Amino acid sequence: MPSMTVELRNVEGTEAALGWVGGHTIVVDRPEGKAGGRGLGFNGGQLLALAIGGCFCNDLRYVAAEAGARLGRLSVSVTVELDGSPLLATAATMTVGLETLDGSDPTEIIERAKASCMVSNSLRAGVPVEIRTAA
Repeated sequence: MPSMTVELRNVEGTEAALGWVGGHTIVVDRPEGKAGGRGLGFNGGQLLALAIGGCFCNDLRYVAAEAGARLGRLSVSVTVELDGSPLLATAATMTVGLETLDGSDPTEIIERAKASCMVSNSLRAGVPVEIRTAA
């Protein structure tokens, strides 16, 4: 079974974290003035929305490549609804705009991407999250 691991460490002199995998990095922080945050990077809710939309953008490209379709304009907007204490994501809505370069209907590409999107399908299935203390 494949797996992947990302790493996060504090950014010296701040209360933000730097996350990385391979040569790619991202800064995670809280908004300015919230629990020491400086607004240096994305917060968890934003990262969740980006993961949902980013994974779907990639899957649109995978599906199009498999079908031999060339994509033009692509727009994805993700809204994550938050509620409660502790704050939880209670729903996510993704709006997708897609054009093909040959002008054909992109509906089949969008539907196939929906069926294969790892992040949104994992969330819908209720992926369990285990939190362990490091040794």
